[in-house]
Amino acid sequence: MIDDPEILAFIAKTEASYPADANIASAADNRRYYDAMCAVFRQPRPKDINVIDAMVDDVPVRHYAPADAGVGRPAILYCHGGGFVVGSLESHDDVCAEIASRTRMRVTAVDYRLAPEHRYPAQINDVETVWRNLASRTSQLIAVGDSAGAQLCAALALRMRRLAGQMPMAQLLIYPGLGGEVSWLSYIENAEAPLLRTSDLASYSAAYSGSEPSSDQEVEEVSPLKAKDFSGLPRTRVFTADVDPLRDDGKVYVERLRAAGVDADWRNHEQLVHGYLRGRIMSRRIRAAFEEICGTLQELAEVCVDPSSSDSYQEA
Repeated sequence: MIDDPEILAFIAKTEASYPADANIASAADNRRYYDAMCAVFRQPRPKDINVIDAMVDDVPVRHYAPADAGVGRPAILYCHGGGFVVGSLESHDDVCAEIASRTRMRVTAVDYRLAPEHRYPAQINDVETVWRNLASRTSQLIAVGDSAGAQLCAALALRMRRLAGQMPMAQLLIYPGLGGEVSWLSYIENAEAPLLRTSDLASYSAAYSGSEPSSDQEVEEVSPLKAKDFSGLPRTRVFTADVDPLRDDGKVYVERLRAAGVDADWRNHEQLVHGYLRGRIMSRRIRAAFEEICGTLQELAEVCVDPSSSDSYQEA
């Protein structure tokens, strides 16, 4: 039950421009609603961040660089949420800029192709393209994503393990959808949760994959929780919202990583709802969660980086 007035105000403000049926509207209408909602919450970029739009092959990206980004600090690849159907460089621009400012790390946001015009594996292929480009410039990379973007980060780690590519030093996943079971408690008790219902997930899944995966590779990339092996994956931090059907995806994912010997941690925030990042300007609870996310990224930077390494980010 949500009784925090600031959270309730955030939900009401979101639903004023993004009604509940937007999740099951046509892709065009959903994007129109979503873009309008994101514009309502968008904050100015911190003044200490330099921003450059670029292309990596055919994939648009946006680079955020603190003016004093430390030598040897990891860089961040950021994958936005939106059910693979909505979202863009604009929808998460202020989030990425603020993460860069607070962590003093470079952030690269990926404008991957959207469904249903482009189905799996277009999205993960785009993320891999940008990842490999960044990896050619530094070995110190952290993968970060929210919602569908968090799923892409988890899929990226599985793909890099399979292809013996550069594994993320760490991954930080924010309210991820990882292919959990609708019989799990969070799907049942949060079936009618504000901003994302259990029934909404089926329409996004159908738009993304279109059909049942036909190989083990497709199964684990579309639904990382269905991987047969969780060993060898990167250090992982997962943040979930308690009032979210996807809450238990993060919980179970961390349990399976730990069982495989991976350093993983799950942090669940009470009364928060799916998509809470943009509400950090309205709610003390959300702001605290966002600060914890940024603090965790800073901790990961300290834990993961070899202080004796001379490796540093090389500009393209």
